[in-house]
Amino acid sequence: MALPKVGNLAPAFTMLNQDGEKVSLKDFKGKKNVVLYFYPKAMTPGCTVQACGIRDTKKDFDKLNTVVLGVSPDEPKRLVKFIERDGLNFTLLSDPDHAITEKYGVWDLKKFMGKEFMGVVRTTFIINKEGKLVHIMDKVKTKSHHDDVINWIKENL
Repeated sequence: MALPKVGNLAPAFTMLNQDGEKVSLKDFKGKKNVVLYFYPKAMTPGCTVQACGIRDTKKDFDKLNTVVLGVSPDEPKRLVKFIERDGLNFTLLSDPDHAITEKYGVWDLKKFMGKEFMGVVRTTFIINKEGKLVHIMDKVKTKSHHDDVINWIKENL
């Protein structure tokens, strides 16, 4: 699958959040930068490390006028459990049919323990206030993801 092109408008989306409310990219246009990060599955070890890093640096994202949205194929009720279990303080979005994940080009063939399957390739998209895709992080390190994103925003937006 092809990733969207940096410099173009980010692909539009509307998904349900953990509370079953619709969230759209256009909700933030003209107001906030958006960090849209795709992760494979709520409450798994790597995804938990990544989410807790964002949780712990939310004030830094707020200072940068940036909202963080995590996207996975999980249903909203599983996202609620993830938020409650780990005290997450940002929005998680549900993409169970992986339509948005495919639109962003991060639903792809993966290999794990000798098996091949389709799944989410951990990727982060940074979208500016005008709705333009300004950066793609495709080599995400779960432990430093939050710092890597914050530093990129500080240096470039």
